[in-house]
Amino acid sequence: MKKIRIVSLAVCIVWVLSVILISSCSNDDSASSSASGPTIESVKPSGYETDGSLKPFEPVTVGYPKNYYVIHGKGLLTTTKVYFNDYESYFQPSFVTDTDIVILIDENTPYANASNKLKVVTEKGTAEFDFVIAPPVPTFSQFYPVNATAGQEITITGKYFLNPVVTLAKTKTLPAVPVTVVSSTLEKIVIKVPENADLRSLSIANISGETISPYAIGTAIFDDISYYGLDFPSWNNFSYITDGTAEQGLIHIEKKMDAWGSLQGNWSWYDQLSPYSGLRVAIKAKVPGKVSFVFNGNWDNNPPVLDVTTDWKVFYLPWSVLTNTDRVQNITFQNRTTNEKGDGIENTFYIDNIGFVLKAE
Repeated sequence: MKKIRIVSLAVCIVWVLSVILISSCSNDDSASSSASGPTIESVKPSGYETDGSLKPFEPVTVGYPKNYYVIHGKGLLTTTKVYFNDYESYFQPSFVTDTDIVILIDENTPYANASNKLKVVTEKGTAEFDFVIAPPVPTFSQFYPVNATAGQEITITGKYFLNPVVTLAKTKTLPAVPVTVVSSTLEKIVIKVPENADLRSLSIANISGETISPYAIGTAIFDDISYYGLDFPSWNNFSYITDGTAEQGLIHIEKKMDAWGSLQGNWSWYDQLSPYSGLRVAIKAKVPGKVSFVFNGNWDNNPPVLDVTTDWKVFYLPWSVLTNTDRVQNITFQNRTTNEKGDGIENTFYIDNIGFVLKAE
């Protein structure tokens, strides 16, 4: 599939170049325009949409890194440099005529606090054109506290938060609701939670698109603190870690487990489960290993065994792989790490972001 796409892109570029060359050959003013300074008249996208269709070959004033564009103007044949936001993008000299340049915007082109200018430098002079470089679509790392209520502040972390617009995400039955942004940087946003935000996901949008939080407000079981009566008794010999490496929020759990050792969390009883389709949990380990997720004391009925690495991974466990799912009473994480001989060995596990998963609409 990748080879087909590469060939298709090459065909597209050849097509664009053919149009450029025909246009260039029919331009009687090319010689005179080359004698004067360069001008830029328009920029048009070249390539394919995600659905495989050709992008409309129409003028745009916003460009995206790692995408091809055709710069159209006059006096461009002797181009030596092309800059977007004062950052140079390489071009093939064979992709240049007196009226057009086919160029790939460099993926490292800055998009924030920039000049918003396209600059073409030729042997006859320099031409500038108002042109905005869009950031990538926002990415969502986490938000905390997950169980914040109306009027409280939530901190969101991720990337590409340029002039972000935050809302409670639209659903099939509920419209999007604007959220007040208290402060923002490119990688952090602080918002104030509006009314009726419980069980709503967050949306962050910039000029390039939007992204939705992977979980909803009010769905945490453990998020720096425990909710719904969850308790990890002291006899578990675990630690709360605040070293800045939590998968969610600021605090996560560390537990060194002997071979077949475990960490157990208990509730008195919680059975308000109708909005949810299952549970989530983030786990990593000191060395790659396995951990059993024993739900409500189900030791005998093949509890799920999770493959854990040294990086955080979020596991989603639908009720269908668990038992006694009319309530949440306890969860036990049991070390199932073994050596090459199959013998159980000690491992240290880090656990975070225990919560509920909303049912899909």
